[in-house]
Amino acid sequence: MTPDESSQPALPLGDRITGAMATRDLPIPRHALVIAAHPDDAEFQCGGTLTKWAVGGCTINHLILTDGSKGTWDPDADTAALIETRRAEQLRAARLLGSQGKVIMLGLTDGELTPSREVHDEVARWIRTTTPDVVLAHDPWKTYRLHPDHRAAGWIALDALVAARDPHFFPHHEVAHHRPSTLLLFEAERPDHIEDITGYAEAKADALLAHRSQFVTTHGITDPDDEDQRDQFRSRVLQHAADVGAASGVTHGEIFKRIDDL
Repeated sequence: MTPDESSQPALPLGDRITGAMATRDLPIPRHALVIAAHPDDAEFQCGGTLTKWAVGGCTINHLILTDGSKGTWDPDADTAALIETRRAEQLRAARLLGSQGKVIMLGLTDGELTPSREVHDEVARWIRTTTPDVVLAHDPWKTYRLHPDHRAAGWIALDALVAARDPHFFPHHEVAHHRPSTLLLFEAERPDHIEDITGYAEAKADALLAHRSQFVTTHGITDPDDEDQRDQFRSRVLQHAADVGAASGVTHGEIFKRIDDL
């Protein structure tokens, strides 16, 4: 028998906001870019939305800022091997979401992510290169956020977006400036937008289960070969999406802070 969810560590799926969201379901964009701190962050926070858009013909691109090298509790772990494992897991997860776009791994050191001109330059270049209509990123204004990389990743994404839209920032780039139409912030302090992911939550769970190296540290799966534990993880992911969607009248949902007129 698997343990009750109350005895499990919380999954990093965001808050269970019970109020109805003000807006729902963007038109499916032609191109989208998710900017995340670590491998698996995108799948946890917006995997259902990315799957829905991919099925609708959107080109999904992932930009993962760090190398995931601290994603283990084993003090004797081979971190070089872990980096390669997490890279492979992220590639597989993106494909399970239906992504046909780029999976860009900047490879910055996990746990030490710092906004800088050099990082803004690189992220702005990828925004210009992938020409997203929608950018998805961590909410940097989230209070009481523990992980420093999530805070830093949010600021990096926003600062780089501002730079990418203006031709006078980083004029050495060999691509034109680009202005996305919408920004969706996940883990949001004040969410106001929901994406109906009914029919796509299972794919989100599948993509998360591709991050096998994170079963113990993040997923609450102590035995990677235990099918019951994997099924319980899937149930927890689906239940969270159901809880989030209920107040807005959808079976499964993911919520964001929506910013338009960028």
